[in-house]
Amino acid sequence: MAAAAVSEAWPELEQAEQQRRRELLLTGPALEERVRAAGGRLPPRLFSLSLLHYLEVSGCGSLREPGPGLARGLPQLQSLVLRRNALGPGLSPELGPLPALRVLDLSGNALEALPPGQGLGPAEPPGLPQLQTLNLSGNRLRELPADLARCAPRLQTLNLTGNRLDSFPAELFRPGALPLLSELAAADNCLRELSPDIAHLASLKTLDLANNQLSEVPAELADCPKLKELNLQGNQLKDRRLEKMLGSCQTKSVLEYLRAGGRGRGRGRAEPEKEESRRQRRERRKREGGEGGEEEVAEASRLLLRVLHVSENPAPLTVTAGAEVRAVRPFLVGAVVRGMDLQTGNALKRFLTAQTKLHEDLCEKRTAATIATHDLCAVRRPLLYTARPPQDLQIVPLGRKEAKAKDLVRQLQQEAEEHRKQKRRQAVSGLHRYLHLLDGQEQYPCLLDADGDAISFPPITNSEKTKIKKTTSDLFLEVTSATSLQICKDIMDALVLKMAEINKYTLGSKEEGSDTEADTASGRPPSTERDGSAPLVVEQVRVVDEEGHLKVVYPSKTDLDITAAHVTVIR
Repeated sequence: MAAAAVSEAWPELEQAEQQRRRELLLTGPALEERVRAAGGRLPPRLFSLSLLHYLEVSGCGSLREPGPGLARGLPQLQSLVLRRNALGPGLSPELGPLPALRVLDLSGNALEALPPGQGLGPAEPPGLPQLQTLNLSGNRLRELPADLARCAPRLQTLNLTGNRLDSFPAELFRPGALPLLSELAAADNCLRELSPDIAHLASLKTLDLANNQLSEVPAELADCPKLKELNLQGNQLKDRRLEKMLGSCQTKSVLEYLRAGGRGRGRGRAEPEKEESRRQRRERRKREGGEGGEEEVAEASRLLLRVLHVSENPAPLTVTAGAEVRAVRPFLVGAVVRGMDLQTGNALKRFLTAQTKLHEDLCEKRTAATIATHDLCAVRRPLLYTARPPQDLQIVPLGRKEAKAKDLVRQLQQEAEEHRKQKRRQAVSGLHRYLHLLDGQEQYPCLLDADGDAISFPPITNSEKTKIKKTTSDLFLEVTSATSLQICKDIMDALVLKMAEINKYTLGSKEEGSDTEADTASGRPPSTERDGSAPLVVEQVRVVDEEGHLKVVYPSKTDLDITAAHVTVIR
């Protein structure tokens, strides 16, 4: 009787067992209720599916711990995705040992600490000996386990973005601890210092420590032999020149500057005597001038955002949401941003890269939400957010010819399947998994302009008609989701902040590298804000129903509530 009840409550497990499946995905409202009935744990029967290579349980606010038996019952598991649940404050029991696990995603939970016995697995012998990718972003971690490197010695990618870390454990950077680590992301934390021992990460290629509380960058960072991408924006660095370089120069130039001893011009590290002399001069200036110098640097490095209220805007943008889209993808948040400089240097590339990174992280590979950005000059109002049958909806996708929505989705799915076969994977990659979010839907969501043209088809693509270009300065942004309005707002907050950072450092680079003649030659008006302090203007966008009743306005008083010291929002 009990077995029959379990089969009825968890038909996915019955089906996976009968079909000897190697992948299993559990998500949706029904999962929430069943996990709550099971005491906030996964059912023990799940851990009897010993053939599983891929297991994902996501978006379940009642899942507080995986439950015992996972390590013992799933010895062949290679990918474990437990994102956007309520796991925390620790993991009890600990996850490992999982000898075949290569990918572990615990992002978007409520983890506060991972101590021995409530963490990832044992250190001796290594609990996760084959782990290559670990995603702990979007939790509440205040510290990392000291034995992380011993537990997962083959780690290649570590994502710690959006936690509360104030330091890295010293063991993480000891010689030979993580010889294969190539990507370390710890943006949006509370990091106060970076150890010179980071130079021991011999394979490090990408380092993202944006939006922390770092005041200095160790010169030893230049000793990382493979470092190619470095993001330290949004910190409170004492070296003003270095701070400007981070936004306008390539990583190679920044590392050369560090290698030369910070402000030095020569090759090789600055001699200790010269460094001491610099320090003494700084101290003397501080005594003579008080704290004004530091305040000036802090003021110069601040990001400014000005919110333009609907009542102050002579032509506010409004989106009407039709009843048809409510059952498909009901949540949409919009904003207009004016004053972006995408023409200088590699600003456009930085902007597109930032959008891609948000899709990967906060948007969870577009499965939680999707961003679309448009050239406001090409957007013909009014806008209608609605849904159309797949055979009736037509769009000119980015970089492709005009196609019906059903044909476009089929073509993209075929391309994803071909990619899977070439890579010899059991399932399509996470990058392509969003393509199946519309499976079985009788209508597809879309944003139509005044001409009736689809300028956006979430979560698939937006249109060539409103494509962002280097000459674009005013943008219309949209974030849509089938899951939550708050997710849309959180992602819009992150996108606007990222745009402010890019614009700040783009304008800052002009101060060093451009002049009025160059501006005139490029066809742009001469800049009146050479200090890079021009605020981005964020105009409120209203979303209303067909009767004109307000559904949401962004940014509201509670949006863009950014506590970072380097950001000022003018309302």
